[in-house]
Amino acid sequence: MDLRAELLKSIWYAFTALDVEKSGKVSKSQLKVLSHNLYTVLHIPHDPVALEEHFRDDDDGPVSSQGYMPYLNKYILDKVEEGAFVKEDFDELCWTLTAKKNYKPDRNGNSVVSHKDAFKLWCLFNFLSEDRYPLVMVPDEVEYLLKKVCTAMNVELNCCELDDYLSQDPQHQSGMTVWQFLDLVNSGKLLRGIEREAVSMAIEEVYQEVIEDMLKQGYLWKKGQLRRNWSERWFTLKPSALSYYMSEERKEKKGSIALDKHCCVEVLPDRDGKRCMFCVKTSSRTYEMSASDTKQRQEWTLAIQTAIRLQAEGKKSLHKDLKQKRREQREQRERRKAAKEEEMQRLKQLQEEKERKLQELELLKEAQRQAELLLQEEEQRRRLQHEEMQRTLEIQLKEAEQARASMQAEMVLKEAEAEQQRKRIVELEAMQERLQEALHQEVKARQDEESVRYAQARLLAEEEEKLKELMKLKEEQEEYIIQTQREKQVLKQEMENKSKYLEEAQKQLEEVRENRQRVDQDVMAAQRKLRQASTNVKHWNVQMNRLMHPIGPGEKRMTACGGFPSIPPVVLTRRESSLKLRQRLEDKNYDLEREDSKKNVNNGETRRLSLSPDMDTTATEPSN
Repeated sequence: MDLRAELLKSIWYAFTALDVEKSGKVSKSQLKVLSHNLYTVLHIPHDPVALEEHFRDDDDGPVSSQGYMPYLNKYILDKVEEGAFVKEDFDELCWTLTAKKNYKPDRNGNSVVSHKDAFKLWCLFNFLSEDRYPLVMVPDEVEYLLKKVCTAMNVELNCCELDDYLSQDPQHQSGMTVWQFLDLVNSGKLLRGIEREAVSMAIEEVYQEVIEDMLKQGYLWKKGQLRRNWSERWFTLKPSALSYYMSEERKEKKGSIALDKHCCVEVLPDRDGKRCMFCVKTSSRTYEMSASDTKQRQEWTLAIQTAIRLQAEGKKSLHKDLKQKRREQREQRERRKAAKEEEMQRLKQLQEEKERKLQELELLKEAQRQAELLLQEEEQRRRLQHEEMQRTLEIQLKEAEQARASMQAEMVLKEAEAEQQRKRIVELEAMQERLQEALHQEVKARQDEESVRYAQARLLAEEEEKLKELMKLKEEQEEYIIQTQREKQVLKQEMENKSKYLEEAQKQLEEVRENRQRVDQDVMAAQRKLRQASTNVKHWNVQMNRLMHPIGPGEKRMTACGGFPSIPPVVLTRRESSLKLRQRLEDKNYDLEREDSKKNVNNGETRRLSLSPDMDTTATEPSN
């Protein structure tokens, strides 16, 4: 939608507001004031004297001869330059003129939207309305606009109530006027339970997005070019530029980034204490920015990529493109609907043609039945004629019988003929015999065929019995396989149990070995103690023997054989023999005790290892 069409929509509302009688005519004085205001808000240079001449109260001048629309196109719209005026001021002028007459909010102050919000909804309505007059907005666009407002408030639109409202008036299906739309919004049916401030903020957000082409706005951290410090700025993204301000009031603009098809946006890793970073690369500079979180970074990068795509495609507004696509989709749906209706109409015509042909066929069938009746009547008439002729022939036959008597003379000739007939009969009888012989052969062949068929049936029966046996063998094989699988599972379970038993036996064997080592250590300690005790016993025996034979005064010790001088050699020999005997007894007792301890250890080890052969056998059975 170009600029001229947008301006004409707003001017149409201003013109219809001045048309009090709804006759399509407005006084020249009112048109002069309207034209002057349009010159002013559109920043079009004009001559007040020429304006007075154009709208003189006579039949001369361009307005009188051609009408206001050619004058509007020639002197105003053709001179409009895009970007030379503020579109919002122009819309507000037209809204002021039309709202005084047509907009009727609730006098009790219960309206959902304020006067300013109603103006923004009016601008949104003009943007989304169809390019035909009177201006209406189709139900799809109404639902789209209401969904945008509800999405801005994070609520869901009640589509059922909207459908009910649209179904109440059949005219709403073809389109809704802006005043009906504002009445719907102010009624509160679709925005029930939502505060007025929330609705106002949502309308402002949608207005900035759709009318002002604001793709996205919000706070971002920006890195400076010279000082390289980070500053928080309020950014606004439009298809042509990314601007940033000191705050969200947008009073002090700090700079702008021009976007074109050569720009690109990239995600950067976190550094300098900043996270969620990305950059916008232009042909002259790279701008580094940081978002509050990953979601915001993704939204900003997608929005900037959308703006760059629009610049590459040569489009100035995202929502104008989306509106055109929605309109094309609606037109396609309408064309498909019209084609479907045309197809249904054609099918209906074909059905009617089919019914007509069926009726003609019924008429033809009726005519055929009548023709068959006539044919039956004609056949009956012929049958009657034939019967009458037959009766006539019978009468003639009777007359011939009567004439038979006169034909006796011809009997001789007939006898000869009869002889010939008899010969012919003989020949026929011979032929009959041959035929009977051929028939007998045929019967024999059929009997052979029957025997072959019987043998074939018997073979089929035997084959069926063998098939049953085969199926039975297959079932037995399946049962055997299932039983084998079960036995395999049982053997597997037994193998697991025996492996557990083997592990337990190995543990017990380890314990027995440890016990044996401890017993060997105890035996060694006992042997050491026993040897020590025997040494002590020998020592004390010697001492005791010495004490039992004290040395008298004046006796001399013997030096020979290491004996005592006071003890005779015979006594010493007996004592030595008794000591040797005692030592041998003690050594024998010690050996017996040691053998007993070893036997006890071996018996215990044998008892503990008695399970090991069985465990080995059970462990090897599954492998066999």
